[in-house]
Amino acid sequence: MSPPILEAFKKRKKTPKFFGLHSFAEAGYPIFPTGPFVDNIRFFLQECAELEDYEVERMPIWITFLVHESRGFAAPLYTIEETVNRSSHQVCNHCRYAGWSQHLVSKRKYHFIIPIDDEWNQPLTEGVLDLQTHLLHGMIHCNGFGHLLCVNGIEGGSKFLCGREIMDLWDRICTNLQARNISVEDLSKKHSMDLRLLYGVAYGHSWFGRWGYRFGRGCFGVMEHDYERAIQTLSSLELDHVVDDFNLSRNGVEIRQIILSYRNLSRTQLSTLRDLFRFMLSLKSKAPALPTVRPCSSKRLIRTTIPSKPLGKDRSGRCRKFVNLAACMDSRWPLRRLEFTANVIVDALKEKKQENNKSGSYGMTRQEVRDAARVHIGDTGLIDHVLKSMNNVIVGSYVVHRAVNRATRVLEYTLQELKNRDQTDQERVLVPEPDKPASLTAVPPVDVFGDVFCLYSNVLLGYKESDVVSLAAQTILDTKHFVKEWPFRDELDDLLRFICIVVPSSIDMETVLPKGIIPKEHIVVPLHSTIGDLKLAIQAAMRDTYCAMEEFVVTDIKGLEGVGDDEVIFGIVESGTQLFMKGLGLAFAGDLKFEDRAHNWTVKCKCGARDDDGERMISCDVCEIWQHTRCVGIKDDKAVPPLFVCEVCCGRLAPTRTLGGFELGCHETALIPWQVEADTALYF
Repeated sequence: MSPPILEAFKKRKKTPKFFGLHSFAEAGYPIFPTGPFVDNIRFFLQECAELEDYEVERMPIWITFLVHESRGFAAPLYTIEETVNRSSHQVCNHCRYAGWSQHLVSKRKYHFIIPIDDEWNQPLTEGVLDLQTHLLHGMIHCNGFGHLLCVNGIEGGSKFLCGREIMDLWDRICTNLQARNISVEDLSKKHSMDLRLLYGVAYGHSWFGRWGYRFGRGCFGVMEHDYERAIQTLSSLELDHVVDDFNLSRNGVEIRQIILSYRNLSRTQLSTLRDLFRFMLSLKSKAPALPTVRPCSSKRLIRTTIPSKPLGKDRSGRCRKFVNLAACMDSRWPLRRLEFTANVIVDALKEKKQENNKSGSYGMTRQEVRDAARVHIGDTGLIDHVLKSMNNVIVGSYVVHRAVNRATRVLEYTLQELKNRDQTDQERVLVPEPDKPASLTAVPPVDVFGDVFCLYSNVLLGYKESDVVSLAAQTILDTKHFVKEWPFRDELDDLLRFICIVVPSSIDMETVLPKGIIPKEHIVVPLHSTIGDLKLAIQAAMRDTYCAMEEFVVTDIKGLEGVGDDEVIFGIVESGTQLFMKGLGLAFAGDLKFEDRAHNWTVKCKCGARDDDGERMISCDVCEIWQHTRCVGIKDDKAVPPLFVCEVCCGRLAPTRTLGGFELGCHETALIPWQVEADTALYF
């Protein structure tokens, strides 16, 4: 069932702009921007969006409609331009948490929002930027640095869009508009499991890692090498050792049965925890469709039947249209490429069937199908991804089946012509052939995620036999901030591109260098531009991007001091190089300088953190140094006490006391009841 389409927009005077959901923002479609983000976003709004006739909090809004190619519904993509000004500006907390607190304040932010399904036909309202219910909310500063704030399609967020489709769209938008760095705070869960831990063990990266997001910044002092070592520690756990360590535990029998059943089910050897989790996650889409079963002595082994007919005659099961299956697949390839690959595979099977000229006595092995498809498709990863899903699927007027040949024990693909093509919907039940007596064999368990959760909660979070495992799991959970970086690209066209770095004058040097900030921008100029044109382009870009550079003037380019402004750049400076600019007029005396202007605090926590990482902190009432509440012993479910003195200040202020002839330190002294005043909470 599709949502009401565009009911609220039928009375518009202007024609809405529609684009395909799965192809929108691909290279060259619908636009081919060539400049930096600050220029590309304007071109994007002009060509791909329609300006709304209302504003929210005095911010202009543009809308683009994205049509799902196979299901027919249209989802609205809103773009909101937030202008930073001196009266309403608030620092970007997301920049601070990502480690960019020392960035110069940008003049504008662009928000990309797809609301929740029920709000697709309603106008945006006040407070839209603060909602956490959007299917997608991404924000990019006009300097190209941005943040993915919200993705709610990972688990039950939408009836129409899945998390993979939303992330594919966001990634294409960022790539097409040439964003520079995008951060995300990964708090995603599925079935109550933190995906950054589950996917970290299974794949070596978070759920966002499939789109190129890598370690950006750890909380509680976690460094990148700590994170990588924790991933390696958990993923390399030997399953045999896990079984032995949990042998006498309350859940030991269940854990052993889970590991044994999936080992029997897998065609490859499962040795480590990574092997097991990766295999189990690959089965999650296959688990629901099972034949009638009867329980046996093991919970993880069930009865099924062996077909009496040779390969090609086992037609029991439910068939599904490939186009519908592909729309829900976890894939980095667009839908049209998946469909093209499926058609190539079907053509190869048709050719093989015609050569044999027999109905049911032929079959192509996986390698044979793969080799035939490679003649037309060079991406073997794409071929393997499609072959993995080609079982009881409908492609055109044929059904592709996959089964193990009992004689050769090799996986083979066969083709069956679909006669009743008028039957609608994606599911078709075919009549099963007579069966021989049943025998025991391992098939995908009904509740794969239930088994994953059992291992997740007991092995990853409850491994009491090993402090190393517990520490590694906590290290991964403390790594929430991931970043994707798009490298500077010097395109093969008739434009010159440079990385321009501003070197402050001696007047501004003391203000800038302590922060470690040297503004740099990507500048694009025509091939026939002169040195003077380049200076003006850099000057205009800096003024248009940063609040502190509204009066910036470029004076010289390092290495080109003796070259006149009327000299053509081409032939003097190679495109793609770094250029250092000298200039005047950086307005560092105002308020809008750096993103951390409102928080001149000092962080010095025992975990090693030296900056705000987004976790809950408390300040010492004596030295005003901030520390994590978790690190000083305040649990997350406890309120912050009204009075707090850190351990260092306590040691300086509290006198040494004795108890039973033993000298007590500050921490021990604080535990003596008579030392604490009534109704006062002290933590040391």
